[in-house]
Amino acid sequence: MIKVVLYGPESTGKTTLAKQLAKHYNTLWVPEFMREYLQKKWNSKKELVSKEDLIPIAKGQLKIENEISQHIENLLICDTNLLELKVYSEYYYDGFCPLEIKNEATQDNYSIYLLTYVDTPWEQDILRDRPNNRKEMFRIFEAELKKQNFPYQVLKGKEKERFENAVRIIDALLKKN
Repeated sequence: MIKVVLYGPESTGKTTLAKQLAKHYNTLWVPEFMREYLQKKWNSKKELVSKEDLIPIAKGQLKIENEISQHIENLLICDTNLLELKVYSEYYYDGFCPLEIKNEATQDNYSIYLLTYVDTPWEQDILRDRPNNRKEMFRIFEAELKKQNFPYQVLKGKEKERFENAVRIIDALLKKN
């Protein structure tokens, strides 16, 4: 099975692209569990993410990915994975990331990472907090991919251009498989 991860800083079009790609390839996509988890936490307690949330978020992301992958034969689109959680954890908590997350996040379980660049319009919401740090975050995300030696391609441009480039990349993977 080919597993594609949309990966990158907040508000760079990952969810939009995940939905478009899943529709184009008539497959399922894995949503970002962290967003759902943190929105529920905010709605019920008016609290944002804390270190104590990291393990439940990781477990939830893996659970939903495993459940959805049971219904897929050849292509799974993921709107994030644990490597993104690792990067954010280390960024927000001065290098801290639970060992369980680090171990799982650094497994080479994906065919390609599509790294979304920060040339999309910023969309404010309660869970997004770094509109002026997106270039810095992009560099951190890319550095992590290089450190892990994971295969990736950068997606830049407007929505249509990103989609077309992603399709070209995925089509090439499907031909090889």
